[in-house]
Amino acid sequence: MGRLTAETIAYATGFDLVAAFDPGAAGESIGGVEVSATPEVMLDADVVVEFTNPDVVMENLRRWHTMGRHAIVGTSGFGEERLAEVEAFWREGTGKCLIVPNFSIGAVVMMRLAEIAAPHFDAAEVIEMHHDRKADAPSGTAMATAQRISRAAQEQRREVESRELVAGARGADVDDVPVHAVRLPGLVAHQAVMLGGMGETLTIRHDTTDRQAFMPGVVLAVRRVPEMPLAVTVGLDALLGI
Repeated sequence: MGRLTAETIAYATGFDLVAAFDPGAAGESIGGVEVSATPEVMLDADVVVEFTNPDVVMENLRRWHTMGRHAIVGTSGFGEERLAEVEAFWREGTGKCLIVPNFSIGAVVMMRLAEIAAPHFDAAEVIEMHHDRKADAPSGTAMATAQRISRAAQEQRREVESRELVAGARGADVDDVPVHAVRLPGLVAHQAVMLGGMGETLTIRHDTTDRQAFMPGVVLAVRRVPEMPLAVTVGLDALLGI
């Protein structure tokens, strides 16, 4: 994702790719820019797009905030605790921070539709499916979807009598919404939200078959992040007017 983003920005109208930071790829060339092992190269940038590993993303964000850069975060793993941590140290400064669980326009619409539907059904579950090299489970998109469903429908009304014969068979509990994570080679990024009520179910599904699907959202975020009203914003919803 980082390499694809850099190449997209390098050739997008109105942008210049001025720096790339990755200690593990230092010396390589991407989008006409040499990758550096030194984070200070980002002082030349107005906006930093952060596609890294959950283990290092917080340290990087503190750097970009200290530098006064705008930051767009596509790294997974931002639950409520980590979001609160970012909001705590990003209160002051010149830069804005936009944390995006999913840059796909279709995925953003899918999450919003699930949020709209949730109050009209008794219960919901989320099934997310990704490639087997994904760094974490469940995905940030699945966690954000479950949290939004939980806020929209305060109570999950179900009478589950099944006893788990194997721990985790019923999925992980995210704000009382079961979330199931599938990891298989051949997948890219897919998610289904299943909602059930008396005599009917509704399934809202989104499939990403190529990572190019994320690039329009990335470009939109880079273009609009300086004008965000809050120091820290989550999701593309505000940029899309939904």
